[in-house]
Amino acid sequence: MRARAGDRLLWAALDHGIYIPSLCAIREADPPFGGCRLCFVEIEGRRAPVTACSQPVEEGMVVHTDTPAVMQLRRTAFELLLSHHHLDCAHCPKNRSCELQRIAARQGFKLKVQRLRPIARDLPVDASHPLFTYDPNKCVLCGKCVWVCQRQGVGAIDFAFRGLETIISTFDRIPMAEARCDSCLECVRACPVGSLVVKEGQGACPGGGR
Repeated sequence: MRARAGDRLLWAALDHGIYIPSLCAIREADPPFGGCRLCFVEIEGRRAPVTACSQPVEEGMVVHTDTPAVMQLRRTAFELLLSHHHLDCAHCPKNRSCELQRIAARQGFKLKVQRLRPIARDLPVDASHPLFTYDPNKCVLCGKCVWVCQRQGVGAIDFAFRGLETIISTFDRIPMAEARCDSCLECVRACPVGSLVVKEGQGACPGGGR
């Protein structure tokens, strides 16, 4: 594989048809967020796996994308995401176009929590905006919506709280309809799961794109 020195390994691999899973990676983001921990790879000569989204390409680098150690790390990260994700695929508007489903299918992961204790969250769904709905119970905290909202110069949403209490929220948790949202729907397009979805009758708005 040929790539320019300094390019991030994740994008170099994807550009050459080599699959590495990721939920939070954005090509233009610098520095990368690196929150989902799904893009681990092994590099010969390194003591431990690294995240491909943050690793620059180097001359002569030999990369392994599916070693047992890599797959174990990815499986654990995936199950951690599922442990606090409201799994309701059959009734979710993003069913069959959800990045969690794609990753599970490509990596052979099960869409259910097996080893960890599920962390139930019962947060209120915000349907106040006329164009879209925000369900924080389905959010995977990838940060894509925050990044695109800030890139638009709006900054209506951001991370709030810490640890297991972390959520994506408006300032002071006011309804979306009262926030300074400009209705561009970039956050909805960026969402890789069913957390931010266009309301029925408002037209198509594909999400999860890189």
